Amino acid sequence: MRWPRTRWSKPKRQEKLNPAQEDIQNDTGSQHWSEANAYSSKLAFQNIPEVQRGVCLIVDSCAEINIDVKKKVNGVGLTESVLKPAKINKLLNYEPNPFQDINQFRSNIITDLILDGDAFIYWDGAHLYNIPANKMEIVSHPRTFIDHYKYGETIFQPNEIIHIKEPNADNMYRGASRLKSVESNIKLIGQMTEFQSTFLKNGTVSNIVLQTESVLSPKIKERILRDWSRKYSANRGGKLPIILDGNFQVKTLGAETMKELDFEASLEINADAVLKALGVPKILLTSGNNANIAPNVHLFYTSTVLPLVNRTIVALERFFGFDLKVNIADVIALRPELAQLSTYYSTLTNAGILSRNEARVALRYPEVDNDIGNNLFLPQNIAGSALDGGVGGRPTGSDSAVEPANQNTNQNDVQNE
Repeated sequence: MRWPRTRWSKPKRQEKLNPAQEDIQNDTGSQHWSEANAYSSKLAFQNIPEVQRGVCLIVDSCAEINIDVKKKVNGVGLTESVLKPAKINKLLNYEPNPFQDINQFRSNIITDLILDGDAFIYWDGAHLYNIPANKMEIVSHPRTFIDHYKYGETIFQPNEIIHIKEPNADNMYRGASRLKSVESNIKLIGQMTEFQSTFLKNGTVSNIVLQTESVLSPKIKERILRDWSRKYSANRGGKLPIILDGNFQVKTLGAETMKELDFEASLEINADAVLKALGVPKILLTSGNNANIAPNVHLFYTSTVLPLVNRTIVALERFFGFDLKVNIADVIALRPELAQLSTYYSTLTNAGILSRNEARVALRYPEVDNDIGNNLFLPQNIAGSALDGGVGGRPTGSDSAVEPANQNTNQNDVQNE
């Protein structure tokens, strides 16, 4: 059953439209389909270990990152629903819909984003649902940007779909798959693996040659091969020999072993290219020096995981109109970043550059409703301050260790007078 849909109305606020939009639509066309080869992407994900492991590593890392929800940003948001931060927090961090947990939902989104270059989320006014990207059609508008989205016979309005896309140099409406640039490498890996399997299974090159100076009849050759196969079964690793009669000679025209074919080096080169396209450091999938793992994990998160999560968050932020940020407090790989942030904001606060509340907001903590949180902290022990000479130094009435020395000085001044 399909629910009736209302036509999306334009925002009430007056905005100047893009004068080149109609020409853009004429140049690029009004209908935009997925540019990724869904069949080859699925085959690569299912059959090539580097593709599957690299994609799963990204997806699992992105799915564990929660989203910090703050207050509504005025004038931002495509949905007309009036939601509370608690509802947004539940949708984005716990239960997007009654049928999926948040990990499944995030995994589907990131997988589509990597393999297809696009991800689509449907908002029904209460819950979020993932729409498969490879069959979603985007229909552009000659005046605004998107007229509607279409999946099969179902039409979605722009205020019902959250569209997340990867960069694409050829199409401003659809994203490009990260595997598109290495399609030839993936194809080579598949071909080499298939050839290797056939090579080992069929015994493409025989190790045994039976040579005779006499000319043998076809029946004699057939009987020799039949007797040979009976004694040395192929199921136990046996191979049929080559029979050369009439003084024929054998000469090697090419490589006869897998080592000579240099398959291992070729497979490694193509696998490295796939991992680079995905943005996964090779050391994370292979054994190596443990001293190099931590910097590569940090690089992986900062250059691959966080940009993907931020791309998703920006789309959600624009759609719902709430201030959203990545919550990295629970991510083990990013905890050293928290220590650096703590030192950074503590220094700014103690130097009187930021108030405590400004530092708390930057660290995504709630503000403190008192004067201590709002006032700047003025350092009392800075020599040569530009403030009045009576300001600074030891606070009045303090029991500081400096006080006895000051009292002795004052008594000496009185005696001198």
